[in-house]
Amino acid sequence: MIQRLLENKLGLSLEQFPVTGIIGPRQVGKTTLVRQLQTDKDLVYLDLERNSDLNKLQAPELFLTQVADKTVVLDEVQHLPELFPLLRSLVDDDRRAGRFVILGSASPPLLRQSSESLAGRINYLEMFPLNLLEVEHQLTWQQLWLHGGFPEPALSGKPTFVQSWYRNFIQSYVQRDLPLYGLPADPKTTRQLLQMIASVHGGLLNYSMFAKSLDLSVPTIKTYLSFLNNAFLTTQIAPWHTNLKKRLVKSPKLYIRDSGMLHYLTGINDFESLMGNVRVGNSWEGFVIGQIASILESDDELYHYRTQDGAEIDLLVRRNDRWLLAAEIKLTNSPTLTKGTHLAMQDLGIDHLHVITPSADTYPIAEKITVISLGSVLEKLKG
Repeated sequence: MIQRLLENKLGLSLEQFPVTGIIGPRQVGKTTLVRQLQTDKDLVYLDLERNSDLNKLQAPELFLTQVADKTVVLDEVQHLPELFPLLRSLVDDDRRAGRFVILGSASPPLLRQSSESLAGRINYLEMFPLNLLEVEHQLTWQQLWLHGGFPEPALSGKPTFVQSWYRNFIQSYVQRDLPLYGLPADPKTTRQLLQMIASVHGGLLNYSMFAKSLDLSVPTIKTYLSFLNNAFLTTQIAPWHTNLKKRLVKSPKLYIRDSGMLHYLTGINDFESLMGNVRVGNSWEGFVIGQIASILESDDELYHYRTQDGAEIDLLVRRNDRWLLAAEIKLTNSPTLTKGTHLAMQDLGIDHLHVITPSADTYPIAEKITVISLGSVLEKLKG
């Protein structure tokens, strides 16, 4: 059994908040995590995609009142948004911690009613695909990078199954889930957009390029990308803005969130084809960023930095208005740095830079610059 990094945070949340929301993409392990919960109270688990469980909520107030002494888990809660005002009322009458756990495959901006109805009553926890620290005894970094972090394909060890799994996963999102969340796009267009994002993964976001290719307006593309971000399919890393008199690149970088999904969309199905792909460095960069994001606190901020003069740092992590991490991401265990990296360190006042590699030993390559493996930097951030 894999122990997820979120387990301890979930336990604390249940001790402190009347409602805990666990959000993350479908099949990431939310239900499995909750079913493993050891609490002082019994769990009542309701899957709102099953008619038999929906039938129990035909008179929701009556049912939830009858199980008030238990922790009630509502899975795929976005299917019954009218529950949120009732949950607020029940919590206001009895604010005991650990009353409800709601699981959703969309972020709070898409679950507007939960955000509004349960404000001040709910603690959100985001669940990411598998982290290298969670599977260090089951998978190599190569396997996790190639097949992605969704538990079922990642742990299957079967490349043909991995391809079939991602095919069905994407089809389900494109044809069912995203329209359910309110995305006004035709499923074919959504699929084309995902393919295009995969082809420029790790590059600067160019709305006009997508708009021209799909014959859509820039505002429409912005709407579509917002839905993809809030459904945990893509992610954007914002540029760091400063008051320095520099000509800054002000576009975010755009990534497919999960490396396995990226590789499916780009036709990569084995490690040899991955390493031979022209954009392998971008894939590695996105994988590392996703691994780091999964171990950070929810209010930590991720940025990239680039100027027109060539100063650049791949990843900046800010916590409490201070730099927690500055990192260059390299796919070689013998990395070298450009003048632009040193310029960026000077611009930003970076005390120390880490050069993250697949599996190198930790060693300095210059003053204030240390080479470190992905696993080691994750251990360091975990604390």
